[in-house]
Amino acid sequence: MRYVASVEPVYSAERAISPADGAVAFVVVDEDYSIHTEASAYLAWLRSQDSSPNTERVYAGRVASFLTYCAAEHIDWRSLSREDLARFLRSLVTKPMPGRLPQGEPRFRSNNTANAILTSACEFLRFASTRGWVSAELVEGLSYPKYLRHKPSGFDWGEDPEYRVVRARSVKLSGIQAAPQWLTDDQVAAVRAAVIRPRDRLLIGLLLESGVRIGEALGLRRADMHLLSSSAPLGCSQRGPHFHVRRRLNANGMLAKSRYPRLIPVTGELVQTYAEYQHERSSVRATDASDFVFVNLYKPPLGEPLKYQNVKKMFDRASAAVGFSVHPHMLRHTAATRWVGAGTPRDVVQALLGHVSSGSMDVYMHPAEGAKREAVERVGRAVEER
Repeated sequence: MRYVASVEPVYSAERAISPADGAVAFVVVDEDYSIHTEASAYLAWLRSQDSSPNTERVYAGRVASFLTYCAAEHIDWRSLSREDLARFLRSLVTKPMPGRLPQGEPRFRSNNTANAILTSACEFLRFASTRGWVSAELVEGLSYPKYLRHKPSGFDWGEDPEYRVVRARSVKLSGIQAAPQWLTDDQVAAVRAAVIRPRDRLLIGLLLESGVRIGEALGLRRADMHLLSSSAPLGCSQRGPHFHVRRRLNANGMLAKSRYPRLIPVTGELVQTYAEYQHERSSVRATDASDFVFVNLYKPPLGEPLKYQNVKKMFDRASAAVGFSVHPHMLRHTAATRWVGAGTPRDVVQALLGHVSSGSMDVYMHPAEGAKREAVERVGRAVEER
């Protein structure tokens, strides 16, 4: 169904802060800050399913993009067709993204990014169908039964291959699996040199050494840090310095993605960095009552748990100082790449990163550029010596 709108609304994802308890939630609003009821109800449902705040934030932005497209094309999202979704997907890769590179060149989304945005839109439509806002026929047409001829990595199709037929998306672009972005040793050294404050040095070191997600790092409590040679007095039998990652609700909105707790060993160097940070932190009395590891030390509200927005600004400053982009997840990829390159067994790397599926490890199993060059040059030398 098509309709003619006198004014085409533009939707965006916004943070809403409860005046009662300060809890943060995401909503979808138009230019007048009128809430899109159905989209915001979907985000509230995600929260009820214990989704992380980061997941909610990402889905909010993607659903807002979908609704904006529908409004611009005069499409009623409640009764759109599969062809409408295909055109939306194509527009995601053919239309430039907002903002431009310094050289003035437009930026375009990759096929993988476009597929991810469409997936979020489809999940919103699936939720809407359970509320009677869109037809069940539309949702049924979003996927089709597919027989798996080959078993994907980490997939279990059962003793009697009962899971060999899966539901595949009917609308998608061919994606290219790119290796994750990671830092070389020289880049790591440059980032470490650009970060001066003890708290920020601890955060960088923790992400690089443990590979934890930023939400897991910002949710750490001091009680999670077992940094002595023996943690027996704390009721922990694990020997050597380590810390625990636990999924819990946090005042700063951070939430560990994995539902399973895990233990990560650390080096003596990180223990020393933590001690330096504790010395700095002890000079700010407002931090005494907080059990969070990472708290505000330099700007009000002092002593409050550090939030992602503050960390992003710190990484933006570091990126400007070193001359290349660096972000928290890049440090996680760097840790994984280093472990794999050092010959660490795949299952150990998987446990350290907190991946439930072994298939999630595939993206890290790529050879280093130096190793590929060495292979070619080694054969070249052998040929020359004949």
